[in-house]
Amino acid sequence: MLISLSGVLMPGPLFAVTLQKSVKSKIAGVLIALGHGVVEFPLMVLIYFLLSQFVIPIWVQITVGLIGGAMMMFMGVRAFKNRNQQNSVSENLKRDSFFSGIWTTAVNAGFILWWLTIGTALVLNAQLFGVVGFGIFAGVHWSIDFLWYSLVGVFIFKSQRFLTHRVQYGITLFCVGVFLLFGAYFIGSALMLVFTLM
Repeated sequence: MLISLSGVLMPGPLFAVTLQKSVKSKIAGVLIALGHGVVEFPLMVLIYFLLSQFVIPIWVQITVGLIGGAMMMFMGVRAFKNRNQQNSVSENLKRDSFFSGIWTTAVNAGFILWWLTIGTALVLNAQLFGVVGFGIFAGVHWSIDFLWYSLVGVFIFKSQRFLTHRVQYGITLFCVGVFLLFGAYFIGSALMLVFTLM
């Protein structure tokens, strides 16, 4: 629980997209957390049954870093371009929040690398208690994500009367900055791994 909490409380791309979407919908955080789970649960199962048996090659880490970093930067540019667009159809907004949770998680190199390193160690620990232990671990880990992003979403939505156009613009710029910085960091980390191999 503590390791999961320390990870989820760190501001990152999923937190940024939750801020961005929650300005317009109080359930955006819930939907983003559900989308996050769509990627996270299969990854946990894959690690439990397969990946924990192998050492992750360094070229996999490099590939994840480069592709994930590039996609993260693309998301930042796209968020900036769409900063003035209004979403008038609530169903589109709901669907957009859910898929944003999936998309942001899937291209987050930090998320993937965390699961291939720290996450794999946690899964190996859970394996000591069998499938039931793993199920409890997976449920607790995702529940923390779900509660955090749901609370953030409701808080941002309820605070709308304080969210002037300038504040909303600031939130958008913060989100764009997070995407670009994390993207650059992932690419830089991957390139450093390349240089260590040379």
